[in-house]
Amino acid sequence: MDMKEGLITSISKYISLSSEEAHLIETFWTKKELDKGDYLLRNGQTCRTDNFVVNGALKAFYINPETGKEEILYLAIENWWATDIDSFQKQQPSVYNIQAIEDTCLLQISHDSFQEMLRQLPKLERFFRIILENYLGSLQKRIILNKTLDAEQRYLEFLENYPKIAEKVPNYLIASYLGISAEFLSRIRKKIDAS
Repeated sequence: MDMKEGLITSISKYISLSSEEAHLIETFWTKKELDKGDYLLRNGQTCRTDNFVVNGALKAFYINPETGKEEILYLAIENWWATDIDSFQKQQPSVYNIQAIEDTCLLQISHDSFQEMLRQLPKLERFFRIILENYLGSLQKRIILNKTLDAEQRYLEFLENYPKIAEKVPNYLIASYLGISAEFLSRIRKKIDAS
């Protein structure tokens, strides 16, 4: 399977593409391989590329200045995006890190190429608007769930909404994403398994 097929399939869910348009889109993207532990982006660097995950997994995080611990902002697996949207759009330094948690293959597009792609194919604006709306909706939902659900309910909600991430990502990262300790998540999992 062509590695750019996942990207084209993702776009085609929201807008129709001719084979010529699909081929044109593919010409803007380049392959990037990351080994487990490699950084895609570090705090203070400007996010120069938008990144579509072909396979692998990444974590986006910042270091809490009070505790010194990693705080997971999001997790990204295949057919997801791993980008600091604010840094990419404004071409200003990022406030967080993105790191591969396993060997990962990405498709990348530079900021200038992204703008040129949208100029040549204006209907892609609709696709990226939908992606941003979905992302914003999930952020809003996460804020509400963190304020209204207890840890066990948040974990069950996570499993329901992100089963592929739950299968692929270590529990300590899921715990950080949920705002609980790994030990507490372990107790929740034991309780769920026992019931």
